[in-house]
Amino acid sequence: MKKLFIIVISTVFLLTSCSIFDTIENIGRLTFKLNSIADFRVSDISISSKSSYSDFSPIEIIKLTSDIASGKLPIKFILNVDAKNPNDGTGGSPRSNITIESFPWKLFIDNKQTIAGNIGSPISVPGVGESTVIPLTLELDLFKFFSNNSLESLLNIALKLGGSQGKPTDLQLIADPVLGTPIGDLKYPNEITIVDFEWR
Repeated sequence: MKKLFIIVISTVFLLTSCSIFDTIENIGRLTFKLNSIADFRVSDISISSKSSYSDFSPIEIIKLTSDIASGKLPIKFILNVDAKNPNDGTGGSPRSNITIESFPWKLFIDNKQTIAGNIGSPISVPGVGESTVIPLTLELDLFKFFSNNSLESLLNIALKLGGSQGKPTDLQLIADPVLGTPIGDLKYPNEITIVDFEWR
């Protein structure tokens, strides 16, 4: 009876260890990419339909000039980050969902570090082989980080990101994800740089 008990415990331990190993291996397959920017606003003026400085109305220019004179140019937008979990069970490994418990990030615009933040609650990334969108609502004072630029130059930075032809090309998100596992939270060994042109 004692031998049987030892065999059962050993088998459970082996299966549990394999399960944990598989989970950790699957977690390592999670990748990220910047998807898009939405609802970009400068001093509460939507720029999603604008492509150049000349698209701003005289009243809008007065408002923006007034803000610059006060030493500020607030912007707000949604940065959509894709998280892809390829563990759908078709590649020989078991299908598994991954939970992002924490997602500390730092935002870089034109290679300049600006604000930092985190997600408000855990995010589940299902193992379906498709990407899950993580929408980050970001607010910062563009003038604070680019105070040497003219109003037109500042607006051009904003338009490159959130204008009618804007893309997150000039953005980088440096993140340090923490993922949930059966043995507790697992922190990435190094920060990852998330960009728009490849999965990382």
